[in-house]
Amino acid sequence: MQGNVSAGGTMVGDKRLGEREWLIAAEFAEPTAAHGPTARRDPTALRDPTALTGHRSTAAPLVRPAQLPAAAPDFTGRADAVRELSGLLTAQGGAPPVLAVSGIGGIGKTALAVHVAHAARRHFPDGQLYADLRGAGPSPAEPDAVLAAFLRSLGIPDAAIPDGTEERTALYRSALAGRRVLVLLDNARDTDQIRPLLPGDGPHGHAAPHGCATLITGRATMAGLDGAHPVDLDVMSPGEAFSLFALIVGEERAAVEREEVMDVLASCGFLPLAIRIAASRLASRRTWTVSVLARKLADERRRLDELRAGDLAVKASFELGYGQLEPEQARAFRLLGLAGGPDISLPAAAAVLGLDDASSRALMESLVGTSLLEPTVPGRYRLHDLLRLYARTCAERDDLPEAEREAALSRLLDFYLATAARVYAAERPGDRTVEHLAPTTRPGLTFESSGAALDWLFTEADCLLACARQCVADGRRRRVADLLTAALDLAESGARSHQYQGVAEAIIESAQSAGDVRTEARARSTLGNLYYFTGRFEHAERELERALDLELAARDPMLASRVPNRLGSIVLDQGRREEAEAYFNRALAAFRADANEAGEASALSNLARVHIDKGRAQAGVELAEQALEIYQRLGASLRLANGRYTLGIALTRTGRLDEALTHLTQALGIFRDTRQQLWEGMAHFRLAETHLAAGRPARAAWHAERSLAMQGLCGEWRRGSLLTVLGKALSEVGQTDRARECWQEALAIYQRLGSPEREEVSALMGIPSISSAAPPHGAGRLHPDPPGGMTTH
Repeated sequence: MQGNVSAGGTMVGDKRLGEREWLIAAEFAEPTAAHGPTARRDPTALRDPTALTGHRSTAAPLVRPAQLPAAAPDFTGRADAVRELSGLLTAQGGAPPVLAVSGIGGIGKTALAVHVAHAARRHFPDGQLYADLRGAGPSPAEPDAVLAAFLRSLGIPDAAIPDGTEERTALYRSALAGRRVLVLLDNARDTDQIRPLLPGDGPHGHAAPHGCATLITGRATMAGLDGAHPVDLDVMSPGEAFSLFALIVGEERAAVEREEVMDVLASCGFLPLAIRIAASRLASRRTWTVSVLARKLADERRRLDELRAGDLAVKASFELGYGQLEPEQARAFRLLGLAGGPDISLPAAAAVLGLDDASSRALMESLVGTSLLEPTVPGRYRLHDLLRLYARTCAERDDLPEAEREAALSRLLDFYLATAARVYAAERPGDRTVEHLAPTTRPGLTFESSGAALDWLFTEADCLLACARQCVADGRRRRVADLLTAALDLAESGARSHQYQGVAEAIIESAQSAGDVRTEARARSTLGNLYYFTGRFEHAERELERALDLELAARDPMLASRVPNRLGSIVLDQGRREEAEAYFNRALAAFRADANEAGEASALSNLARVHIDKGRAQAGVELAEQALEIYQRLGASLRLANGRYTLGIALTRTGRLDEALTHLTQALGIFRDTRQQLWEGMAHFRLAETHLAAGRPARAAWHAERSLAMQGLCGEWRRGSLLTVLGKALSEVGQTDRARECWQEALAIYQRLGSPEREEVSALMGIPSISSAAPPHGAGRLHPDPPGGMTTH
């Protein structure tokens, strides 16, 4: 026998075996001729696959375990993951792989692993071991119990299985040495549970390549498992989800109501378990249509309860993961579920949790480790839609006081309001609007530049508006209205118009019910601004007039200046110059009374437009230059662009075309850099007008076409104006057919709106003049752009 027995164990080659392991190994050795019938085989024989299962007549037959569960007959999709895992399992050369598949409950980890394992069986001729480690439940499997079961499966009798985990692990690895076995460890809890179960030729051993491979599934990421290859499983793609659904309910049935199927899949969050349950419910109810199921799942309050079929339930799957959380983790999970929006940033999460960034990051990462939370980009996280519903259920069920839930949302609202106010201020130096906003108890973020501030606003737009929509109840209503004011760049740019409008309307309804005049007035002001920016002028005028009436009762200095300034722009666009001048003068006086220099510059820019329209172009230029001087002194980037835009219009009207082009081109660049798509389009339009006046129709057509491409949110009337100018430019470069097509579309728009501009277009087309009765209220507008230098009030 090689090696020496000592108190420290036996040396077998370069490996020291413990005394008990040596004795067990010796007991299984066969007699040899050299030592007689009672001699034991050299323990080094354990390195030979035949050592424990030798092919000699006196040995037990070779045991090849085949323990894989049955593969799902309707497995579909996951092509990328299947390709990745299969490639790693069957790769030639290198260390045998340890693959760790992780993801939330119901994501399909086990189905994927079993499918891949069955496909790879032929590459592991010595068998496949399987164990459900019950890691998601309250009683996870103990490693020593799993080892005992594996050893029995490898042909080792109970009497030879040692008691301790370490001894069993050593014997287990010895038994697998030199063999090609696939070990599937399903539903693992953590790395401590996994390590004793790894074959010796995994990351902890040094056996030759082409040995055993290990495939692990679990909700927790196995980041601490050295040498393991992680595979994070995400929800299904829409195409994969549809294929799975159709496979269960039938292709024909799914194809007939394809849109309704997609609604069902969206309600399931494209989670395989939820899809399987929903499809199974439909398959067992032949009288149901897909639309019936879609309506049932549309109710968020009942959705988790509806996703149950037999012993399958999405909620039950989530319960297992939630039950493992520490109290602090569970509280964080419940509170994070309260926040709306597609994801959440670390600072916003810190506000929800009422913690600092460092403590919040640690909690968030711990939830990522349990697959209850998913990182998206650095510093941002998201909950699966169904997990969010479950978290809210937990918040209501697990005695999280309503006051604590309300406080969490209030902190989040304060964070968004305080930060949005800083964005507003960064874009509008000298504007005192932020001083009239509701105070907050939580500070907002600070920014190094106005560009960084705008980046934050547009990145957070969905989450910010989702929070606002949640907080329109008593106690937070005014802050939500002020949040819309601070986030005005979203309305002005055309971004998230539908969500913005929905929040404003909800505030108005809530404020009316409570008799909160001040908040209603502010909400109507923001809604009027949105309508104006999106070309719905009649709606804008109605909302702003109502806001101005309410302001008289509320005595709100912010509205006293902002509302008449916007109303002046609306009536000026209708050719009501005297009313416009009165509104602008009223706004100018209110801005000056409030020491709001940025607002004063805005009113001066708008008055410049009145003078231009009245034929006093030089006076308009002088007022525009006064406004521009204020913007330059304040260092306002975007507002400076507005000032240059207005001055460019005035200079065009006085024939100073080269100067006008310089100012309009500079304005265009700023609008583009600050992502103000609506203003960028209008700058292109004004450049088209100026180039046309300067006898450069080709350049005019180029700018007009780019303006048209950006005017999807500006309303029909503005589109008509752009088409008219483009037609003129095309006509002058000889493209008469295209020019006529533009004018025909413009004329159809003007006729539909009853606008007086139809007379000009009819003349351009050489058709008889159309009698123009008085246009509908707000239909005939002479200026197809937002207010010249005014976007902030």
